[in-house]
Amino acid sequence: MSHAPDACYQVRVEPAGLAFDAEGALTVLEAAEMGRVELPSSCRNGTCRTCIGWVEDGRARHGIEWPGLLPEEKAQGAVLPCVAYPESDLRLGGPGLKP
Repeated sequence: MSHAPDACYQVRVEPAGLAFDAEGALTVLEAAEMGRVELPSSCRNGTCRTCIGWVEDGRARHGIEWPGLLPEEKAQGAVLPCVAYPESDLRLGGPGLKP
């Protein structure tokens, strides 16, 4: 699926039950902030891993070629919301929590 910057998706963060809308042109973290949802963050460039979460349902793509994730973490669905863009509705575990 290609990136649709003008699309709008619903993001849920579990187990907190937080929800917000995310425009495809915004990172998940930016969309959370616009929706007044506070997620952990620090560097905002994909290297510190403060915001790490886990995609439980849906799709997201990283806006940088190699975010600060191990290959095993990527295979398990890890995502860094500070540099990730939604490509569908998302359900995230975390941030900071493994599924």
